[in-house]
Amino acid sequence: MKSIVFVRHAKSSWDYEVSDLNRPLSRRGFTDATLVSNAFGTYNFIPDAIYSSSANRARTTCQIFMDNLDLEIDLLTIDEKLYDFGGDKVLRFIKSLDNSLGKVMIFGHNYAFTTLANTLGDISVDNLPTSGLVMIDFEISQWKDLIRGKTKVILKPKDFK
Repeated sequence: MKSIVFVRHAKSSWDYEVSDLNRPLSRRGFTDATLVSNAFGTYNFIPDAIYSSSANRARTTCQIFMDNLDLEIDLLTIDEKLYDFGGDKVLRFIKSLDNSLGKVMIFGHNYAFTTLANTLGDISVDNLPTSGLVMIDFEISQWKDLIRGKTKVILKPKDFK
């Protein structure tokens, strides 16, 4: 059995003239990521590894989750391949994961995560909002054999306001 938690980065701020890669979170982004991470804490999901896009907004969202879930920094790997908006690079990344990993969290972007949630899960998601989270379980032993799984959790910030 394998499990993936997809977390879309929190709401970013457009108040700064920086590159897309360096865009920070907005105040709402910090609030929403805190709400969702606290709610996800009730699921007692302990990942074997955590991966984040290299984008500032994804890394910061990841840090909020890790802090609120009391997860160790040595679980985290930042990977440029997750700075993907279509989903193909993320899917290849997942299929190349080490098979010793059973539970992973991935922090990244839309439309990649909405597409992957719909392609890999069994519950349709119209749009995974910023700070949105989807957890999918798979009946596989090797990541390269990734097939449609069962969507176990969908969390959106608006559900906690």
